[in-house]
Amino acid sequence: MNNTNLSQSNLKVFLEIPYDELEELNLKARAKRDTVDPKEQEAEYRAYLLKEKRLKAVTLCFSDIEGRFHMLDYDKKFLLESADNLTFDGSSVKGLSRLAESDLRLGVDWTSFLWLPSDVFGPGKVIMFANILSRDLNSYPSDYRGQLQLYTRDLLRKKGMIVNAAAEIEGFLVDGINAEQNFETKTGFELISTGGYYNSLPLDRLKRFIDTAAEAHRAMGFRNEKDHPEVAPSQFELNFTYTDALRAADQIQLYKLVCRQVANNMGMTATFLPKPVAGINGNGMHVNLSVSKNGKNAFFEKTGDDKLSLLARDFISKILNHAPELCLVLNSSVNAYRRLDPNYEAPNQIKVSSVDRGAMIRIPEGNEKSARIEIRSVAPDANPYLVLYTLIKTGFEGQVLERDKDKRERVRFLPDNIYDGIKLFKSSDFINKILGEENKEKYVSYKETVASRSPRELGKFIKEHEITFHHEVTNQILWSRF
Repeated sequence: MNNTNLSQSNLKVFLEIPYDELEELNLKARAKRDTVDPKEQEAEYRAYLLKEKRLKAVTLCFSDIEGRFHMLDYDKKFLLESADNLTFDGSSVKGLSRLAESDLRLGVDWTSFLWLPSDVFGPGKVIMFANILSRDLNSYPSDYRGQLQLYTRDLLRKKGMIVNAAAEIEGFLVDGINAEQNFETKTGFELISTGGYYNSLPLDRLKRFIDTAAEAHRAMGFRNEKDHPEVAPSQFELNFTYTDALRAADQIQLYKLVCRQVANNMGMTATFLPKPVAGINGNGMHVNLSVSKNGKNAFFEKTGDDKLSLLARDFISKILNHAPELCLVLNSSVNAYRRLDPNYEAPNQIKVSSVDRGAMIRIPEGNEKSARIEIRSVAPDANPYLVLYTLIKTGFEGQVLERDKDKRERVRFLPDNIYDGIKLFKSSDFINKILGEENKEKYVSYKETVASRSPRELGKFIKEHEITFHHEVTNQILWSRF
């Protein structure tokens, strides 16, 4: 056969796995992540990479201090030979390292191995998460995936406790590709649906997007529980099952990535801005937390108030006590403070309730298996690793909220603008304790730079600067204007 007659498709034969097989592979990988020795998993996946000839790249991903999601594709042979020396220039990644400490390394987390749906990521690729390492090969202090992994491992080793988490992440689907980068105040975003909660035609654009994204999430082993349109028009939410805190944060990053790519494939943009459209409900990322010990839910107590244990009550009290200074972590952008508006079910009250959706923390109905707390004031553009690390560390190491029984309890509120959020964060000795002074200063510097472009009072209309300079909106050309 004449080689010149070979079609391009015959020349390139890359791995493409049907969705049902993909889900089975990823669920098996998920089951062994925290039960099989990491060295055994590394050996298994190394052998697989060596054997599988249809792979063109291994994607490694990591996040900076603000939560931007970064990905690098490595040739599999190079990765297998050089996995212990994957260096990169950290100073070129905004929000990571300074010029004087630019050389950083990626430490491959082989236990995070995932097979990918080829219609979303392209054929012939698998993905793993990586932690960032300093020149001395220790965990890089500003890499909160690594910090979260270290802290949760210590909790398991010292106290026998596992923190479980799940996030309810809302997003908006708007018309056009790169709608965030092209945002203009006069026109705003163009919504693609006028439906509401659970209200959508079976094959309209919003429902087709939800179905397609949910299928990809299930294939990646997310074990979705339900997927539906949300309260606001063009708003969606896809819920996946509980897992340990580190894997939950990984899933949040992949969840948003998949949604963005699926929307792009369909000529639209999935945005996780907390308040992309004025006058309607915003996007939240409700974080559900519980702690297990010896296979039992340590947050459950049959005879406790709302069936919560003393551990859970203390957890809540500590988060409420430190809520003002934590707000900048949970609401990390100028736009996030638009969402904390009580006219739209905003969870801006520093209190706990089982029924009031204006409360920062809600206690859902639960039993021995499902008892948990729900932190409702988290925005979907926050760094999930930093959010979970901060909440968990506060729950274990913070101070409980002292109440004066002789005085009437006064409702406190979260800051309603980023300037107050920054001020409270900067003045907090507790933030110094749990994050470290250097990380605190680094994080604040990025928030101050963006905040300086916006007035304290944001007004009724979404402004261009709060979108185009947003840390999650990829717009490299604007960096020189910071």
